[in-house]
Amino acid sequence: MTAKFIPWKTLDRRTVLDAQPYLSVEMRTIELPDGRTIPNWAWVATPDYINVVAVTAGGEFICFRQTKYAIEGTSLAVVGGYIEPGEDPLAAAQRELREETGYRAERWTSLGSYAVDGNRGAGVAHFFLAQGAEKVTEIDADDLEEQELLLLPHAEVKTALMKHEFKVLAWAAIVSLALESLEGNPVT
Repeated sequence: MTAKFIPWKTLDRRTVLDAQPYLSVEMRTIELPDGRTIPNWAWVATPDYINVVAVTAGGEFICFRQTKYAIEGTSLAVVGGYIEPGEDPLAAAQRELREETGYRAERWTSLGSYAVDGNRGAGVAHFFLAQGAEKVTEIDADDLEEQELLLLPHAEVKTALMKHEFKVLAWAAIVSLALESLEGNPVT
């Protein structure tokens, strides 16, 4: 027998920080299924985003070595960016791959969509694997970070993942999912 779960209800919300389009924070009053209420439940609203693990026709992984404000030193990274209002996640992934790397891919596989924080919001991450990527244009990115485009072999990406060289949780997660998919254990 499957338990029936009742969702929490939002009774009230007020914005306490508005830094749109990238961030807003609300204080909400939440009602639990048993009728208890929780005042001042912080909710963080950020845009949904995509991450892409792209693999060239020759089997190389398109990655970046880059800096990020919240990371000490450099990190390996994958393609990523915010989804524009009204944009489909796959279309955003294809756009970001072209803008950030100059590559286009014909074969796309969804690796799933994931809540960033199950209790506090912070958007949804949509993960994709792009295969058969080919260079079609110059990079046209507006990224703030210093970054170097790298083409890495499968084994080097796997080693880098195990050595914690992908220092953002979402990047480590998508690389893990992509490697599993490419090694015959597709995400379903």
